[in-house]
Amino acid sequence: MNTVFIANRGEIAARIARTCERLGIRAVVSTGDYLDTDAQVSQALAAGAQAVHPGYGFLSENAAFARAVMAAGLVWVGPPPEAMAAMARKDKAREIAVAAGVPVVPEYRWSSSERSERVETASFPVLVKAAAGGGGKGMRVVRSAAELDEAKAAAAREAASAFGDDTLLIEKYVERGRHIEVQVFGDTHGNVIHFGTRDCSAQRRHQKVVEEAPAPTLSDEQRALVQDSAVALAKQVGYTNAGTVEFLLDDDTGEAYFLEMNTRLQVEHPVTEEITGLDLVELQLRVAAGEPLGVDQEEVAFTGHAIEVRIYAEDPYAGFLPQAGTATLVAWPAGVRVDHALVSGQVVSTAFDPMLGKVVVHAEDRETARRALVEALDRTGILGITTNTGFLRQLVASEEFRDAAIDTAWLDRNPPQPPDPTEARELAARIWYDAHATTTGPFASDGFRLGGPAADPVVQLDVPVTLGRHALRSPGRPPRTTSRLTRAGIELAHHGQRWVFHRPDPFDRTHAAGAEGTVTSPMPGTVLDVRVAEGDAVEEGQVLGVVEAMKMELALKAPYAGTVTHVGVRAGQQVTLGAELFLVEAVEAATDE
Repeated sequence: MNTVFIANRGEIAARIARTCERLGIRAVVSTGDYLDTDAQVSQALAAGAQAVHPGYGFLSENAAFARAVMAAGLVWVGPPPEAMAAMARKDKAREIAVAAGVPVVPEYRWSSSERSERVETASFPVLVKAAAGGGGKGMRVVRSAAELDEAKAAAAREAASAFGDDTLLIEKYVERGRHIEVQVFGDTHGNVIHFGTRDCSAQRRHQKVVEEAPAPTLSDEQRALVQDSAVALAKQVGYTNAGTVEFLLDDDTGEAYFLEMNTRLQVEHPVTEEITGLDLVELQLRVAAGEPLGVDQEEVAFTGHAIEVRIYAEDPYAGFLPQAGTATLVAWPAGVRVDHALVSGQVVSTAFDPMLGKVVVHAEDRETARRALVEALDRTGILGITTNTGFLRQLVASEEFRDAAIDTAWLDRNPPQPPDPTEARELAARIWYDAHATTTGPFASDGFRLGGPAADPVVQLDVPVTLGRHALRSPGRPPRTTSRLTRAGIELAHHGQRWVFHRPDPFDRTHAAGAEGTVTSPMPGTVLDVRVAEGDAVEEGQVLGVVEAMKMELALKAPYAGTVTHVGVRAGQQVTLGAELFLVEAVEAATDE
């Protein structure tokens, strides 16, 4: 094996290539058509590769792709297609788990043709989820029977878009649970072992944002249960190569339930690598080449604690909506592990998953690792597009995360609160002053006043900012702050949070504020559905249309009862952030003469 074709892009392609380079293996990265099986195989053959590594996402869990790779005479760096197919569907995976003696979540059957009696009599809340795929796509929490039909329709639509399969499962929803997973590895010589646990409970919309290893809240009995169950499941399905078995730990009962198996390398694999000292990509390549794992269960040692955060192009303070644009300036922290493929000047679109990179720390214990991660996020700055970096810093620095008290629904119950801009605005004013102040001559910006004490200088940003004399004694860019000056003002990242402060233009006499009743697109994306026409009467909260970006749907609703006076979009149309889509004219309340 001297050439490996990587059927993927972004940070995972760079991550795999890094290991290949260390092993003296040539790595060739795909140039596109990531969902086209034939195109990927053709690229691999043209590159002269002997093996294909799928990374994660795209075709990584597609058994048909694995078979096509093998049929072309190439080595598949992953599990057998039969095991992939068996575990790809959550309903089939449940059956295999039961056969292996692994505990599963109580399930309520549902048929598309009619409601199941078990669902009708179910104890709500329940979780409606896609039987195929993962990543939080096609999932809805339903708290009453009245919400069930709409939730099923939305989940099925999203599942069909993401996975080409709208089959659903309905299961008991655990209000307060921990997402625990076990990294397993098998070889073709009959060996199956685990590399410990991870906790991925910090999630939004069922998508992980923080992962750590080992899982900090498990008792010895719970840890042994999930680890033994994961190995038993892998053996039951004849598994080889890297895989992850995921469990839900009910905080109220202490019971652990099997959720699913991911038949690929996981996004969060770095935290396992950090505590074991193993390169999981290297192990994948060696197993694919027919070699034994070379390590027994008793030889796997766990050292310290590791925490990883996922940097996404999204706005946590606006419902985690996807963002797009050009990353004009990117500063990653030194001294810690950063897996990324984002550089200054790079365009970020909604065509792919919004993850931009991962910041990973490892230390002798969890608290030391947590503090180091806060420090690393303070030194992470991305300008030009909105990211979740500041939110992640806020989350990891919180008492709840410090105390390992965050469950899978914690962010749903505690939506993030926007930070106070005061400190960032004062830093911006100081940076602007240092860059523009006149320091010599009769027009020096020193606050001199004839016949009176020196006045504190004022910098006009979005609001006037008065700089105290103490702020002027240490000129230069404040530490841990990434900034960029423009004609219009200043943009900076402070504690990871991006801020843009515009200076008023005295010559600008335009007023661009949208008309009252205007419904704009809260994210760049594609219009899936337009449900109203001009002249239609609508009720407050009625859905006017649906926008989709990065396989996430968002319903656009009428701000109040009234009449639709303008529809500026059609189904299938691409729209930008802030595009005006609908205009609703309010119904005037009747008055007695």
